[in-house]
Amino acid sequence: MKKGTLIIIAVIVIIIGMAFGSYNGLVTMNENVTTKWSQVENQLQRRSDLIPNLVNTVKGYASHETDVFK
Repeated sequence: MKKGTLIIIAVIVIIIGMAFGSYNGLVTMNENVTTKWSQVENQLQRRSDLIPNLVNTVKGYASHETDVFK
């Protein structure tokens, strides 16, 4: 083969390799974002679950203060 043909084939192989590498990088970043967002959703759900306990605690303390000041 001629030298020019080998160079063209090498350039094409490098471009294809870069395309696959870019795609794999994008998939990896997408999975990382999905994982981080699920962690955020877990924290929000945990906080949402704790709100009724906080409200009951405040109600109990408010009734205690009411009894103290009466």
